[in-house]
Amino acid sequence: MPRTSLRTAVFTESLIREMSRVAARHGAINLAQGFPDWDPPPALVQAAKDAMDAHRHQYAVTWGSAELRTALGAKLTRFMGVPVDGERELVVTCGATEAMMVAMMTVCDPGDRVGLFSPFYENYHADAILTGAQAVHVPLHPPHYRFDPAELRRVFASGLKAFVLCNPSNPCGRVFTREELRQIAALAEEFDVWILTDEVYEHIVFAPHRHTYFATLPGMARRTLMCSSLSKTFSITGWRLGYVQAAPEVIAQARKVHDFLTVGAAAPLQHAVVTALNFPASYYDELCAEYAASREVLLSYLDRTGLAYTKPEGAYFVMLDISPFGYASDVEFAHWMTREIGVAPVPGSSFFANGENRYVRLNFAKQPATLHAAGERLLRLKR
Repeated sequence: MPRTSLRTAVFTESLIREMSRVAARHGAINLAQGFPDWDPPPALVQAAKDAMDAHRHQYAVTWGSAELRTALGAKLTRFMGVPVDGERELVVTCGATEAMMVAMMTVCDPGDRVGLFSPFYENYHADAILTGAQAVHVPLHPPHYRFDPAELRRVFASGLKAFVLCNPSNPCGRVFTREELRQIAALAEEFDVWILTDEVYEHIVFAPHRHTYFATLPGMARRTLMCSSLSKTFSITGWRLGYVQAAPEVIAQARKVHDFLTVGAAAPLQHAVVTALNFPASYYDELCAEYAASREVLLSYLDRTGLAYTKPEGAYFVMLDISPFGYASDVEFAHWMTREIGVAPVPGSSFFANGENRYVRLNFAKQPATLHAAGERLLRLKR
């Protein structure tokens, strides 16, 4: 039989999703894959039922229903502080996963260089491969995950076409300061680089840190493709609703890529989520407060283990240092921990470009009872 494509030989299946399967196999508590273990807001669930009852079963407009783009544009305008035209500046996608793929394919040609911070969300590397681009990396240095401006400049000067910025960061929980973002913006301007942002955790930022939308920095709206989703904000990871926001001339090209990748996101769910986009500001404050409380529950147990970790500034992930256990492979450790401790993490090496094996990632997008149960098991890691 003929061989499969060469590109499929240079990346693996997701270790995040693999660890979910390992957790299920061993009956472990899944702190690997980042999805909540509670239902979305009741009003949103009811809106989805109503959409089904209203026979909204056929294709919506390819790049997103008009009502969704209007509501999303209004929501972004409110939080970004700049006007966002839902008619001309948005394309609705099947989650932020497709959004990043659309963004990268819109601005990159085969052979182009795409910059990534390392650690990075594992999909970005696969996106570059599937686009035919070459990924190059800038280290975020543990344990505080700051970048060296000189290292960042060298990568920008190496002939980048685009740079991917995840803020707040998955997996390390960094919320980049406005000054750090200005440094990135200055390099993007100097070397004429596209910035592809992943801002899905925009509403999960812990005081005193603040989220800055990259496109709102001076001169950045015309060179930024913002990728995001509604999954994390409204606890609907399985609905697969995301979007790309960019300048009208860029979105015109992105819509073509999206059209031939997936045609469109689920029509009844597009209609339903408009309800959530009209929630009051208090919804977002309460969401962040709940995640802040969950963070403290998990960290209180990690403190008792004596293991080092990096306190997240945003998102809902914690990088835990497992080097005291002496494993040469963090994948082996993750399987052992799932099997013997009963809590599933993600091997940190899936996020690093340099074979880093000292970390696993845990998430706290869980109810307090789940986190307490996981925490009691984690105490068995005490050193």
